[in-house]
Amino acid sequence: MCETKEEGLRGPQLSRRRILTTAGTLAMLAPWTAGLAFADKAGELPNAIKPEAALKRLMEGNMRYAANTPNQRDFSAGRAALAKSQYPIAAILSCADSRVSPELAFDQNPGDLFVMRVAGNVMSPNLLASLEYGVKILGTPLVMVLGHTNCGAVSAAISVLEDNAVLPGHLPGLISSIKPAVAAAQKSGADNLLNNAIIENVRLQVEELKKSSPIVGEFYAGKKIDIVGGVYDLRTGKIALI
Repeated sequence: MCETKEEGLRGPQLSRRRILTTAGTLAMLAPWTAGLAFADKAGELPNAIKPEAALKRLMEGNMRYAANTPNQRDFSAGRAALAKSQYPIAAILSCADSRVSPELAFDQNPGDLFVMRVAGNVMSPNLLASLEYGVKILGTPLVMVLGHTNCGAVSAAISVLEDNAVLPGHLPGLISSIKPAVAAAQKSGADNLLNNAIIENVRLQVEELKKSSPIVGEFYAGKKIDIVGGVYDLRTGKIALI
């Protein structure tokens, strides 16, 4: 096939359009990536630790929290450094319940956790995008879905399925994401439907994340990150991995 005059002059070089497109993409990402490095270069980052090491750090922090022996901190000391960059060791998808605070429950410093909160700790496109940012841009080695005991969102899903309860506003859309977990708990025949549904809901979200594309699922399949689930006990403050 004959090459055109333009192709011959350009040779192996990129076209002007391709260069401009690439430059535009980088320009758009610049505010997001300032002071940061992509997870592919995680060996250079302060949070370049293995997923199991990150999980160990979280659970040790939870033991301190439950025992009421948290680390003493001066929160003002690291503000200047955090203003320039962040290197969280874990991304947490947590319930929006006011009694659940991942930073406190895991006894971590500001900048250690990249937290997303929504009633029922269920996945949505925007939350998935946030997790993708945490994994790809911030280099978090661990993702955790954190449910909790006596979850109102899960309880509402049970009421809808068992009592045909009618919920106001946009709640039906939220609850629809929890219904499969409640159905799974019903089939198991567990004595405490609410507790079992809470666990099933965490498991469901974990499995959805493990196969989510194009970023989180691929990082998990490539063993660059781990994805786990846990349930926070409102009475004791302890977190049980599931």
